Amino acid sequence: MASQDWVEKDFYKILGVSKDASEAEIKKAYRKLARKYHPDTNSGDPQAEKTFKDVSEAYSVLSSKEDREQYDAIRAMGGGARFSAGGAGHSGGGFEDVFGDLFGGGRGAPRGNPRGNPGFGGSGLPPEFADLFGGGFGGGGGFQPTPTKGADRTASTSISFGGSIHGTKIALREPNGEVIDVRIPAGIKDGQKVRVKGKGQQGAAGPGDLMVTVNVKAHEFFQRDGNNIRIHVPVTFPEAALGADISVPTLTGDTVRVRVPAGTPSGRTLRVKGAGVKTKKGDGDLLVTIDVAVPQKLSKEAEEAVRAFAQATADGDPRAALAEKAKL
Repeated sequence: MASQDWVEKDFYKILGVSKDASEAEIKKAYRKLARKYHPDTNSGDPQAEKTFKDVSEAYSVLSSKEDREQYDAIRAMGGGARFSAGGAGHSGGGFEDVFGDLFGGGRGAPRGNPRGNPGFGGSGLPPEFADLFGGGFGGGGGFQPTPTKGADRTASTSISFGGSIHGTKIALREPNGEVIDVRIPAGIKDGQKVRVKGKGQQGAAGPGDLMVTVNVKAHEFFQRDGNNIRIHVPVTFPEAALGADISVPTLTGDTVRVRVPAGTPSGRTLRVKGAGVKTKKGDGDLLVTIDVAVPQKLSKEAEEAVRAFAQATADGDPRAALAEKAKL
């Protein structure tokens, strides 16, 4: 940069600091402006790139004690006047000649400028500001992003209901013949994913992961509801009417005793605490829905017993309130 430029440009104003600003204040101002106007975050914006060059030029001078002293001296002596080498009335002696004797060579050589100057490297930033964009900068222009892992891959598999409850292991075969063992944890739900570390695509910082979506086949008897298990259990009319203790199967293969209260209607659900899906966060319950079974065929004795029962309960009409409920 020529000394003429040092007179014409107010580096303090460009950085937004006072003329007696400390080194720390200058550094802080530059950091803020460099982050805002760096071309890598303002792609295709020529005004931002020009502003970035201006603030970098200002910092390159004001951050150096020697250059700053020279700049302040030139500004004080030049008073902002414009000179041109070889101009009229100077007989070949212009601004550069006047200040060349003062500073030994006619130019206050700055230490760098944006984009390619050896002082700042290819990023246009001084080395001490390389952390502005979260990574080091290479010499080829722009910043080099932090190396990342490769992309994740996806796969899907189907397992039995029992495998989802107790946990299981499956084998996935790659097109190249490699077999990947996948451990399915106990209690996994339909549609959940299992991560297999290091089996994704290769990247600069290592391979990504394999994400396996698990589909659980439905069961004929057990139905999952969150961590609860629902089942339907038939009971006879006498059991529902008089009450009974019945045995129902559980996920473990064992049975559990359930008390059916007297007068239980069809469709009522009874709860068995802790007999559902077992997980690290707690155990679900077994929800037993009672279905009152109606016999399809009756013996002569049974039919007579039912008729006797009907006669004994003829004064009770379970549909007596329907007409009132059905009013619009």
